[in-house]
Amino acid sequence: MKRSIALALAAMLLCTVFLTGCGGGGSSKTLTLNVYNWGEYISDGSEDSFDTVREFEKWYEETYKQKVKVNYTTYASNEDMYAKLASGAVSFDVVIPSDYMISRMLKENMLLELDFNNIPNYKNIGETFRNLYYDPDNKYSVPYTYGVVGVIYDANVVDAADTGGWDLLWNEKYKGNILQFNNSRDAFGTAQYKLGIDVNSTDHAEWDQALAELKKQAPLVKSYVMDEIYNMMESGEAAIGCYYAGDYFTMIDAQAENVDLKFYYPESTNYFVDAMCIPSCCQNKELAERFINYMLSPEPAIANASFIYYASPNSAVYTDEGYIEEMGEETMEILYSQVDKFGELYNKYAYRNLEQETLDYVNSLWETLKIN
Repeated sequence: MKRSIALALAAMLLCTVFLTGCGGGGSSKTLTLNVYNWGEYISDGSEDSFDTVREFEKWYEETYKQKVKVNYTTYASNEDMYAKLASGAVSFDVVIPSDYMISRMLKENMLLELDFNNIPNYKNIGETFRNLYYDPDNKYSVPYTYGVVGVIYDANVVDAADTGGWDLLWNEKYKGNILQFNNSRDAFGTAQYKLGIDVNSTDHAEWDQALAELKKQAPLVKSYVMDEIYNMMESGEAAIGCYYAGDYFTMIDAQAENVDLKFYYPESTNYFVDAMCIPSCCQNKELAERFINYMLSPEPAIANASFIYYASPNSAVYTDEGYIEEMGEETMEILYSQVDKFGELYNKYAYRNLEQETLDYVNSLWETLKIN
């Protein structure tokens, strides 16, 4: 008992000295915020861009009279992020998973409910990006970016009359010039959208239909790719592929002189949302919420959207005249043409989590396709 009293007195003394961690305001002690994000997914100060992390640190000290150090690290996939958090070996305060992974993490109690009193800038998130399936009550996540899969093609090789739908990826005229996703979900998705099949079906027969369609396509495919699509499309090594709209603009910036890349959305396609969340291992929830709130404020939100070229669900971004002028009419049309009906299209076409039995069956079909 005496030892407990002594420890309590020591804790009170520490609180008096540091005025932090015990509810004090302002301190010489530096707080730490651990942020875990996708690679190249924030304006980072390169090429004279806005340095979001450093600017947050300055803003926080000016606003709260408290120093903060952001430890910013990156991951390559949702699965990598999930595995690291699930291991319990690390602790992060803010993570930015994709929709389906948010759904999974919620089921496994890996996320904390947000206190929106600390996130007043949530008002900037458009209504069409709220109440989506992965977080139907908007309690655990704040949308950061969204994207839509489209078809990218080289107008110097592909006839405009052949474009407009998924059929282009099955057009024998372009044999050896076609790229396909090198993952089962996205590759099957292209076939399912083409055939009008539900991409979240649990019917094995429908997945068999999609496999048959991919087998028809296989002799036409130059390569199954993920990030390799950038170099292959930019250089003209391939003429047709499918990827997210934001990545298309990255390819345009690096395309060779003899390449003229164009983009379109098929009528049905995949939509995604990446959102800011606070994992259950968070060490400073209020600080994490203040970071999320800062990310939603106009200056960093516009800078991030401009830098990464993904569409923003933040109305302070897509209604800003400076941003609109910087992006240009063609870019705004591609990125934001569906902004008003995003929720409707997302709920109709987006991937959802597959039950393990269906997922195992799909993976077995994928192995069959790749082996053959």
